[in-house]
Amino acid sequence: MERALIEVLMFWMLTTPHEFAHAWVATKLGDDTPSLEGRVTLNPLAHVDWIGTVFLPLAASIFGGMFIGWGKPVNTNPYKLRGGLNGMALVAMAGPASNVIFAILLLAVAAHTSDTVGALCAMAARLSLFLAIFNMIPVPPLDGSKLLLAARVPFFIYNELARFGFILILIAISATSLGQWMSSWSDHATVAIFHWFA
Repeated sequence: MERALIEVLMFWMLTTPHEFAHAWVATKLGDDTPSLEGRVTLNPLAHVDWIGTVFLPLAASIFGGMFIGWGKPVNTNPYKLRGGLNGMALVAMAGPASNVIFAILLLAVAAHTSDTVGALCAMAARLSLFLAIFNMIPVPPLDGSKLLLAARVPFFIYNELARFGFILILIAISATSLGQWMSSWSDHATVAIFHWFA
């Protein structure tokens, strides 16, 4: 139970800079929607989806299921964004990029601190890198799907993917080696970055 609570708290803390990054970049590109909705903040309460951020990940951690979760989505108005669909892609990529940056910072701390704190930072960094990789899957509603729009994939194809997106993601992770590959890649990346500082 203690490990499950730690994992959920880590996940919540990692979704905060992720969603903030979406909101901040959207604001910089001219869309005031995130600002009007109070999302340009690092306050974790502003970005929590109680089911997706807390209850579902907690249940998965306790009962040993597949760890899956999400933060409260940041609303944007593509008609206000400079660059249109390209601007939307930049907003989407800001989330995974923030996870990579946060992981690097965590591993810098892990390399120069006590064993307990260092282990927690390394654990959080690995999860942060996993989230970055996971969110790059080009299936709605994940961030990577916005690259399809930037590549001008027809909207009807994108909409069809969106209809079954959640199911497709679950199948891809549970029935293929994708989940194992993402986990392995995040492990290797964590070790490699740690050695930069160690």
